[in-house]
This record gives sequence, structure tokens and C-alpha cells, in this order.
Amino acid sequence: MKENLTGKVLIAMPQLADPRFAQSLIYICGHDENGAMGLVVNRTIESHTLSELIVQLNLETIPANLDKESVFFGGPVEMGRGFVLHSNDYYQEGTIKVSPQISLTATLDILEAIAKGEGPEKRLCALGYAGWGEGQLEAELFDNCWLQCEEDLETLFDTLPDQKWKNALGKMGIHPELLSSDAGHA
Repeated sequence: MKENLTGKVLIAMPQLADPRFAQSLIYICGHDENGAMGLVVNRTIESHTLSELIVQLNLETIPANLDKESVFFGGPVEMGRGFVLHSNDYYQEGTIKVSPQISLTATLDILEAIAKGEGPEKRLCALGYAGWGEGQLEAELFDNCWLQCEEDLETLFDTLPDQKWKNALGKMGIHPELLSSDAGHA
């Protein structure tokens, strides 16, 4: 493993063959010599809102503002498992601090806190995750399937999902329409 990508964002390049990740933006929550885990942060699950998820889990009260809050497709692995990527203004036992600004919590307690209006200010609820085995992410990076960039709270939490990929590229000075699906190595 050359570089630990925990807390970085991956931007899918046009040559990425897997349609589940085409034009995706993935926040890397953990990366070590055994592999990597991240959440797709720009694809919503159209059939779910956060309030519907809270109702399905039989949790307490549901603030009206959760009706408009989307649930994201975090990735194809363990689609029944939920994760909340959030700002560091919320912490509980089981919360993992990913970076100085962002944490990850995967317990029902955070959803209960959100339902009571006590959750993190910035958050993204996702079902499933993207996972890579040992050396797999490094091979995809070598094959130019992904660009990596620094985390950006505005892009992650405040940008419309369908604009996040273009926004992340734009912040790097890259115009998406100029990207080619042909990759090479110099």
C-alpha cells in the first residue's frame, strides 16, 4: 500500500467499466493493507427517504424535515446495512472519526438522535458500502479508474447528489466533457 486514502474522495473516471460506479463519487472511510471501504455519496435510493427508513425501524418521533432527506446507495456490499457519514459535531460510542471534519456512525443510536432532532448538523445516510480487497483499489488507481481529491464538506453534504461528481471535478479544474474513456500510462 503506497498511500492511505482514508478521508479522501474518489472520482470515477469515464473508463471505469462497472456501471454501478459510473460517474460516482466515493468517500473513503477506511483504507489499510487489507483493503478499503467507502460510501458512494452521489447516488440516492429513489424509493427511500430518511423518515421512511426511521418508520421502518420503529424509532421514535419523526421531524417533518426528514421527509425530504434522501437515503443514499452507499455501494453494492451489504445493502441492508446502514451508515451515517456526518460532521464531527456528533459523537457516540461506536462513532469512528475518519478525518478532522468527518465521522462515520453505523448504529441505530444515531438514527434515534436524528429522529429526536439531536443528530449531527451535516449528514448523509447510506445503505450498503463500496469495498475493495487487498491491493484492489491500488490496481484500480493504477488503471486510471479513479481520481482522488481532498474531502470537501460543501460537495459532500450541501451539493445536490446529481451535481456532486461534476462539482468535485470542477474544483480540481477539470471539465467533465473533456474527459476521455481511453486511458494510458506514460
